[in-house]
Amino acid sequence: MKYDLKNIASVIRSKNSGPYELTFDVIFTDFEMFYKAKENNVFNEKMFAELYQIPQEHIIKVVYFEPAKAVKVTIVRPLPSGAFGETDVYGAQQHAPLMDYSFEM
Repeated sequence: MKYDLKNIASVIRSKNSGPYELTFDVIFTDFEMFYKAKENNVFNEKMFAELYQIPQEHIIKVVYFEPAKAVKVTIVRPLPSGAFGETDVYGAQQHAPLMDYSFEM
């Protein structure tokens, strides 16, 4: 079955995780979808690297956090926060590719 992330998540966001890292949070609407995503390893280094067109080595960590029915992905920022040419100091506008992400389980 095909799922659109925006239809099964109540929160999709990005934010700073220090000046050199970005963190993405996906909080599922219910535990059933969280467990399905976790069991099928929907969020993994390869998937996220392809979605964001970054080297897989730039994925620092993918964590499924059961108490919040969430997954958290931390990556190396393409440019440090506030660096010349960097356009999102707070990292709050980097979640857009996740909004259109769909997958099969």
